[in-house]
Amino acid sequence: MVKFLARFLSPPRVILARQFLRFGMVGFVGFLFDAGTVYASKALVGLYIAGILAYVVAATVTWWLNRRWTFQGLGGGGSVIRQWAIFMSANFVGFIVNRGIYMLLVTFSAVCAAHPIFAVMGGIPAGMLFNFNLSRRVVFRTTGR
Repeated sequence: MVKFLARFLSPPRVILARQFLRFGMVGFVGFLFDAGTVYASKALVGLYIAGILAYVVAATVTWWLNRRWTFQGLGGGGSVIRQWAIFMSANFVGFIVNRGIYMLLVTFSAVCAAHPIFAVMGGIPAGMLFNFNLSRRVVFRTTGR
């Protein structure tokens, strides 16, 4: 895929495309953790708290995978905990949008309340581009690459 893109894109755009594809794949893994956490915890804490807990779990998993794979070797030099906190802070607006859509869907859709995976999926597109750009420019600082 990267070789195909390299024929049509400049080297910096190939890097950007590769990062975006990896970010999307990491996001899918995050979705699995997100949905799994909702289903594993909803009976104990209810759908709303399960949704918030699931977001923190999924965001932590995606931060780690993006650190190790998508943006490997970038944004280092500081504390790992500090970088995680910056990632969580940078993605807070995405969290509000993502979980806002989730909560609206589980509140007003009987289908989503019965099958919260649909509500989890509903919030994904809303935050992906925003979170990618903030991760790239703030957390892992690849602007200009």
